[in-house]
Amino acid sequence: MADDLAIRIRGLCTRFGSHSVHEGLDLDVRRGEILGVVGGSGTGKSVLLRTIVGLQRPAEGEISVLGTDVLRADDDARRTLERRWGVMFQDGALFSALTVRENVEVPLRDVAGLPDDIRRALADLKISMAGLKPVARGKYPSELSGGMRKRAGLARALALDPDLVFLDEPTAGLDPIGAAEFDRLIRRLSDSLGLTVFLVTHDLDTLHAVCDRVAVLAERRVLVTGSMQEMLSVDHPWVHEYFHGPRARAARTDAGDT
Repeated sequence: MADDLAIRIRGLCTRFGSHSVHEGLDLDVRRGEILGVVGGSGTGKSVLLRTIVGLQRPAEGEISVLGTDVLRADDDARRTLERRWGVMFQDGALFSALTVRENVEVPLRDVAGLPDDIRRALADLKISMAGLKPVARGKYPSELSGGMRKRAGLARALALDPDLVFLDEPTAGLDPIGAAEFDRLIRRLSDSLGLTVFLVTHDLDTLHAVCDRVAVLAERRVLVTGSMQEMLSVDHPWVHEYFHGPRARAARTDAGDT
């Protein structure tokens, strides 16, 4: 049913000049699930995320997010919808001239009538929820490690208590221990807050650790969606290699699968 969907995409076509990235792409993201989006280089994973949140205008298609027609919504409906989602881009995409706390406060400044002390307290709460220590609040992005920048970006994405969070390669560039910690954080936040998570990744460990379902981008569309177990039976060369290769077997072993 449509009411069970956080995101519904039909017939999406995304083009850059004569280059077509998506053609006739369909995708459903269920409310409350963590959906991992995977695909080979150049298949348009991040482009799909940017198109859903309105940073890239598609040539054709329909996109509904939390019951709102993204492509046809007026300005008021659009602003209301944007308060219901949060986005964490690669490496956090923080404002370099602002401290961590000030970065997290940015979305909160659009909330009318919110006193300064309450805004700061809310920012500090989100920073803590993202797993950062209080000392990080006053640091600038250049003073943070890669993992800390990602957590700060996640804190900003959570600032307005969203129903839906978009994560673009959240564990890219992290060491295995840091990546595993971030995976556990995503799973914990999703479970405790009831979040729907749209997660672009290439990390097989992340897929095993946190994702309820996986959507595979190939041939300019969503080729298949399903659980990690269902991916093992897909008869497509790229999908088979990705989910049966040495790294996939290692990830399954680490996750306790056989």
